[in-house]
Amino acid sequence: MPMQASEIEDLIRAAFPDAHIVVEGNDGVHMAAMVEDASFKGMNRVQQQRAVYAALKGKMDGANGELHALALTTRAPA
Repeated sequence: MPMQASEIEDLIRAAFPDAHIVVEGNDGVHMAAMVEDASFKGMNRVQQQRAVYAALKGKMDGANGELHALALTTRAPA
């Protein structure tokens, strides 16, 4: 069953409660998310994105994942 933007945001928000999060996409399979959080300071982009993918709790794992593709932008606040 495809995931909705609100479900993705809820999973990310659970791990990053103070983050600025924007999730877009309307097909439930190919989505885009922007996550800005202070906890990303000192992390490189790969580390930031791994942290967000971990928050998705396996929803993108393999062919049986509920979310096929997530274009992810991460950053620490300026």
